[in-house]
Amino acid sequence: MARKTMIAGNWKMNCLSADGIELAKGIASEVKSMGKPECEFLVCPPFTLLSSVKKALRGAKVALGAQDAHFNVKGAHTGDISPEMLKDIGCTYVILGHSERRADHKESNELINKKAIAANQAGLKTVICIGETLEERDSGKTIEVCTQQILGSVPDSATAANTVIAYEPVWAIGTGKTPTANDVEEVHAAVRKVLAKKLGKANANKMRILYGGSVKPSNAKEFLSLEDVDGALIGGASLKVADFIAIAKNAGF
Repeated sequence: MARKTMIAGNWKMNCLSADGIELAKGIASEVKSMGKPECEFLVCPPFTLLSSVKKALRGAKVALGAQDAHFNVKGAHTGDISPEMLKDIGCTYVILGHSERRADHKESNELINKKAIAANQAGLKTVICIGETLEERDSGKTIEVCTQQILGSVPDSATAANTVIAYEPVWAIGTGKTPTANDVEEVHAAVRKVLAKKLGKANANKMRILYGGSVKPSNAKEFLSLEDVDGALIGGASLKVADFIAIAKNAGF
């Protein structure tokens, strides 16, 4: 079943105003030169840059996303941002459950589930991240860990229209290490089967599953050509215009 490939950039805690605007303008210019891109582009800058990046992307077919959201609409939650606030500033997506938040902020599957429900209710699409640590991988628990994260983090109300899954093996993020293409395809196929059991086969067949973890121009084609890989969630390489766009072009988009 045809699923539109997504090329998503997670800027993480990088870029001050000038750098972020320059990066966004560079991406916008490249995407505009493509005419009507065959893939969907998404960039997720820090909260401080959302407004300026939105302006810098004007006229380009590039969606704007945030890197996290609270599950409440408003209230006494110092330092948090609600999905409604993100929607108001121009976001259409939000990343949830990234391994760095699961580890650094002790976010549980239950919490991520609540955030996803709130984000969808606010009209945002979610990119829900899953993935195993090196210890879990070496113990042969990759599929088990990813299955539990899907069952716990993905709401029962999730659909292909409001949810994207991103498989990011924790041990591959920012390390330069990557699993083999066969390993990635095995996990993505297993993830789709779990989604089918949870959400129904028709829904699962339409839902996009991205791969993330040291994705770069040189390996993009290999990963994005796999049957159950529907795009990439890119970290470090998304901070360079040439690399970010080259990943899409090298994959044939």
